[in-house]
Amino acid sequence: VQLQACGGGLVQAGDSLRLSCAASGRTLSSYTVGWFRLAPGKEREYVGAIRWSGGTTYYANSVKGRFTISRDNAKNTVYLQMNSLKPEDTAVYYCAAGNRIITSQAMAPSAYDYWGKGTLVTVSS
Repeated sequence: VQLQACGGGLVQAGDSLRLSCAASGRTLSSYTVGWFRLAPGKEREYVGAIRWSGGTTYYANSVKGRFTISRDNAKNTVYLQMNSLKPEDTAVYYCAAGNRIITSQAMAPSAYDYWGKGTLVTVSS
């Protein structure tokens, strides 16, 4: 599975941004696609995930209510819609895919087998 994340940029606090993660190489029917972020001086942080089959989503508390993950089956693409952005959301955002991840593992980077290159999101105050 190859993943390509894009859509990052520089925005102001309160703005919205949508990231995309396009997958190629195989269908993702049994996969979970997760979003993680890495901010300067911080550890990699789980943002959320979506099960390709069924579309169940999970979110970190820090983004719940502001971020929404969705998928487009036809385009084999997962989206991360980010609203009400805050300066603390500034980070490089990565998408990752893992096969047959159980719910309790969805927050763990080690559960994901494939990673895309990150896309930088900068939120100015």
